[in-house]
Amino acid sequence: MTHTATLALVGDHSPHVASHTRVPLLLDALAARDRLVLDAYWISSEDAGGGDAVRGFDAVWVLPGSPYRSEAGVLAAIRTAREEGIPFLGTCGGFQHALLEFARNVCGLTGAAHAETDPDAAEPLIEPLACSLVGHSAAVTIAPGSLAASVIGATRTVERYFCAYGPARRLDPLGAHGLRFSGHDEEGRVRVAELPGHPFFLASLFQPELAGDGSDPHPMVRALARAAVEHAASRPARTASTQPV
Repeated sequence: MTHTATLALVGDHSPHVASHTRVPLLLDALAARDRLVLDAYWISSEDAGGGDAVRGFDAVWVLPGSPYRSEAGVLAAIRTAREEGIPFLGTCGGFQHALLEFARNVCGLTGAAHAETDPDAAEPLIEPLACSLVGHSAAVTIAPGSLAASVIGATRTVERYFCAYGPARRLDPLGAHGLRFSGHDEEGRVRVAELPGHPFFLASLFQPELAGDGSDPHPMVRALARAAVEHAASRPARTASTQPV
């Protein structure tokens, strides 16, 4: 049986961003291999600023490509997904902004900043990495019993990065307010975050969309698709009066 759902791809779509060009291959593979058909729409960071921009979708994926043209738009999309239980995946810039949104809107850290867009911030939540991970692959240790572990099926994985910014070490307020840091690199720095109690909220500093050649989607991408389908199935059935004309 083929299962369908809608997916909001949030970011400033560009043919020069590798993860963006990989998405069509992943969608084709999900349909062919898993019979998971995602009706995907790109939503620019500027368009995402409206409160209804991602409302009504079955999943939201905030993709790399920062600095986004509208940081506020990306944060608004993440907030809607978090508050309304819409399955969410954030990769690279999406991971960074998921932490930023949580810090500001859940923890009350209104001054939480991203050093890429606010280089003069005294203590940025997202800071320049000591060693750029652009084009690198590195090991990630996954916490047993976490969503990430259940999705990836292992407690250690090697993943591809393409980033120069990452979270600061001072993340205690986020953890105290319920965000779980379920993946760390070999130096103990956070590389995966998730939100227990949410239907599906997962973010990684690495880019699972770049795994392999796109013909066999990474488990995190496949898990998002399955969560989207489950979300679609949970929607109330349309009545005759609401059927499209």
